[in-house]
Amino acid sequence: MTTLIDTTGDAPASASARSHWIDDWRPEDERFWADGGDKVAKRNLIFSILSEHIGFSVWTMWSVLVLFLGPAYGFAPEDKFLLTIVPALVGSTLRLPYTFAVAKFGGRNWTVSSALLLIVPLVFALFVLEPGVSLSTLLVVSAVAGVGGGNFASSMANINTFYPDRFKGRALGLNAGGGNLGVPVVQLAALLVLATVGAAHPRVLIGAYIPLVLGAAFMAWRKMDNLSSAKNDKRAMRDVCRDPNTWVMSFLYIGTFGSFIGFGFAFGQVLQVQFSADFPTPLDAAYLTFLGPLLGSLIRPVGGVMADTWGGARVTFWNFVAMAAGALVVLIASLQESLALFVVGFTALFVFSGIGNGSTYKMIPAIFRAKSAALIVGGADRTISDREARRLSGALIGIAGAIGAFGGVLVNVAFRQSFLETGAGNAAYIAFLVFYGACFALTWVVYLRPSGRRLAGV
Repeated sequence: MTTLIDTTGDAPASASARSHWIDDWRPEDERFWADGGDKVAKRNLIFSILSEHIGFSVWTMWSVLVLFLGPAYGFAPEDKFLLTIVPALVGSTLRLPYTFAVAKFGGRNWTVSSALLLIVPLVFALFVLEPGVSLSTLLVVSAVAGVGGGNFASSMANINTFYPDRFKGRALGLNAGGGNLGVPVVQLAALLVLATVGAAHPRVLIGAYIPLVLGAAFMAWRKMDNLSSAKNDKRAMRDVCRDPNTWVMSFLYIGTFGSFIGFGFAFGQVLQVQFSADFPTPLDAAYLTFLGPLLGSLIRPVGGVMADTWGGARVTFWNFVAMAAGALVVLIASLQESLALFVVGFTALFVFSGIGNGSTYKMIPAIFRAKSAALIVGGADRTISDREARRLSGALIGIAGAIGAFGGVLVNVAFRQSFLETGAGNAAYIAFLVFYGACFALTWVVYLRPSGRRLAGV
């Protein structure tokens, strides 16, 4: 008989139950899983996605709030890019401590706390966002919005502990994709505000998210659980940092997730600055800003499925080739001042960044499974080797997620410098093209070339 502690009736409760704490959690036990473990895990997944989704929306809200900052505010384009660089930087930095917070405080407890923390940047923005506010004030407020960027890391760490290895790919893909959807949703919400009450009322958008944050925190408090078995393995972080694959995969994830979140922050501004004649009002730009992030979020799980079918390294390689082609299309469109081609190229970049998010994350456990298999062939104990593979792959997922998110900072810095120095984004597009070329070359050299060292099956 299972001793699964559950406070909502999905599974038997233990006599030693503490409220919303599960002391006995054995997801790899198929009997345990069938007797109610799957229902508990699914419920926690649903409400984790909800909180993470809103976290993404708050994190990237400045990607649309800058569209409300018209001439009355007196900010130049390079000032507005700073307002998207700062939350991207803070959110990326917070991902590592957020990864450890789940085991320290409990998945449910941290989800509730991190959700309630999202109220702070919303309230700050609600009070200060009006003509006459200084740039320094807005930089501080936008920095606080970075707390939403950490929610992804804690949510992924939490769901990783709930699911057995055989279902982790699907669960983590849904969790990540559902969170990423927070980017297009906040942009659609901004479009609705701009179309109804106009650019003079950004507080309507900000205020609308406050009850959503409170609702997500309440549902997490009511429906989620803590796992007593969740432990931080700081030694795993140290150990995996000695593996060269850690830095290769982190570099590749900068190219995929970093591109996705960076373009999500910047695209609306880029349209308004580069094609100002076509987008005289924020509403005109808002009609297009959500499309790329929406497609990139929805297609992320497809990248994982493709990696399962053809291999993560092969999919990642060809995906970076496609991203380089997309950057080339954007550069040509910019040089020719073709808005239609520009939008097509940027949409392709969003789509391929989403596919790459899925395929690179699939590569991480495959790398350590392949290394484990080689050790077992050499005589190592299968149980110990497999456990070590799971330990290191979990640590690398946390590190790559944090480092990859810094790509969003680099994208916005590239745009800011390009527009500041040349008045156009062409230098940034060339930089993206070169970077994606480096990514597909690195993928081929490390994981795909026929000769030399290679991890089979990655």
